[in-house]
This record gives sequence, C-alpha cells and structure tokens, in this order.
Amino acid sequence: MSFDLDSIYLFYALAAGSAVLFVEATYLLFFSAASYRSRINRRLRLVKNEPDRESVLVQLRRERGLTADGLYALPSIVLNRLILQSGVTIGVRKFLLLDAVTAIVVFGAVMATRGSALEACAATLGGGVILPWFALRFLRGRRHKRFGAQFPDALDIIVRSLRAGHPVPIAVAMVSREMPDPIGTEFGIASDEVTYGADLETAMRNLYFRVGQEDLPLFVTAVAIQTSTGGNLSEILENLSGVIRQRFKMRRKVRALAAEGRFSALFLSAVPILLFFLLKIAAPNHYAGVMDRSLTQIGLAIAGAWMLVGNLIMYRMVNFRI
Repeated sequence: MSFDLDSIYLFYALAAGSAVLFVEATYLLFFSAASYRSRINRRLRLVKNEPDRESVLVQLRRERGLTADGLYALPSIVLNRLILQSGVTIGVRKFLLLDAVTAIVVFGAVMATRGSALEACAATLGGGVILPWFALRFLRGRRHKRFGAQFPDALDIIVRSLRAGHPVPIAVAMVSREMPDPIGTEFGIASDEVTYGADLETAMRNLYFRVGQEDLPLFVTAVAIQTSTGGNLSEILENLSGVIRQRFKMRRKVRALAAEGRFSALFLSAVPILLFFLLKIAAPNHYAGVMDRSLTQIGLAIAGAWMLVGNLIMYRMVNFRI
C-alpha cells in the first residue's frame, strides 16, 4: 500500500520547526550570554539576588549542614561530614525529616503487606539508615570525581592570576567567578571567609573539610607554606596541575585496559540471576517442588554468598587507585 503525504501537513511541520529554531536562536543570542555569569554556579545565582555576601555565605553554610559560624550542626561528626561532603543542599533538618518520613512509610508499607514486625523493622533499618548512608557515599564519590576533574583548570586560573600580580585571595575569588559547581561555589565560600575575617590558611583548610577530595591537601599545604615562609607559589601550583592531569590520564588508560575485566565480572554475575528468572518465567513449576525445602534455601544462600565473594574479588581486580 502506497503512502501519500499531504503537502499542507509537511508545510505545517516545517513552519513549526522554523518557529522553534527562531525562538531558540533569539534566546541564545540575547539571553543566554547575559545570564551566563549568574548561572555558572549556585553562589553567583545567590549573589545576584542577594547583594549581601555575608548573608549568602551563611545561607550556603546552612544548606550544607553547617551553622552560621561554619561549625557542624549535628553532634555526629561522621554523619555531618558525610552530608557536608556529599553536596546535599536541602539542609540537615530537612534531610533528617525526609529520612524519618521514609522510614515511617517503609515500616507502614511492610507491616500492611507482610504483617511481620521483624520484617518491618529490618526494612526500616535498610530504607531509613543503610540506604541513605550508601546514597550519601555515592553522592560524595560522584562529587569528588567532578571536583577532581575541575581542579587542574582551577589551579591554572590561580597560576595565571598570580603571574599577573594578583594576591592569592584574589586568585581564589577568580576561580569562584569563572568555574561551575562544585568547585566554583566551594572556592567562593573560601573567598568570602577570607573577606569576613578568616586567614587564608584557615579558609583553605575549611575548603578541604567541606570537600574532602584527595588532591586538596597538596594545594592547602602549598598555600600554607607560601603564606608562612614565602616561595614561588605559581610554579608549585603549575607543577601540581601537571601531576594531577598526568594521574588522570593514567587512570583513564588503566580503566580502558580493565574494561574487559569489568564486562566479564558483570556478565558472570548477571548470567545466573538472569537464567533463574528466565526459567521461572518459562517453567514456573520447575522449582516449585524444592523451593520450600531447607536444603534448597541453604544452598541458595551459600551460592549467593559465594557469588558475592567472587564479585568482591573481581571488583578489587579491576578497580584500584593510582
């Protein structure tokens, strides 16, 4: 059967596409460049709406789980540091409230469906404690990767600023104006802390405590030594930027070489589980006669534990730090 396209519908489609492209071109021409500086990181967006930089500094601290003075808001230092370094911006109180609501919902749902208080408590422990903990660790790891990828460019900005004759606080402030999140806002907080009375070394150490990325201690130590004894900081930071870039290059090369091992680990882990579910769908009664026996359950538990050990060994083989 032949397909005949009415030319009027083709005309309407092309006209609609042209209108969309015209609107997008107008926005990119007149609005995108003007709003770039306010969109580059969160601190600049807040500064645009609130000229008082001290109020912005207090707001950024409270969003990250700190008090107005930059101290931990929770008595648990480990949990507060994890929330701080994960980059969550909803605040400690909202995070704990959301966690509590999630735990209550999980407890109620398991009690309504299973009717077992023991299973409800176990699910609440997993959904209200273990799962948020691993989620925060995942967010922290992802943020560290983004920060580490941006860090050499930030060091280059500082080096160029220092060679132009600017002091270190001005060079740090330039990073906060030119770099996106997370490094832009973090260096902006450090710049504001110096502006409102903190010495440079303290601001840099606070930067490390807020971020926790592995390359920051080298930068903080270099700035501290230059502040106390002097030295050619621009040359030190230039060498540090080169070392970090070479290390990233080596890590990517190792990751490419280990890609086959990672695929093999995923394939070997997924095949037994996939075959089990496929057999369950194709022949639902295949395991019906033995699934309720204790020996079968013990065997499945041993197999699952053995697979977990194998996965951990394969993970250690294909993931290592340089």
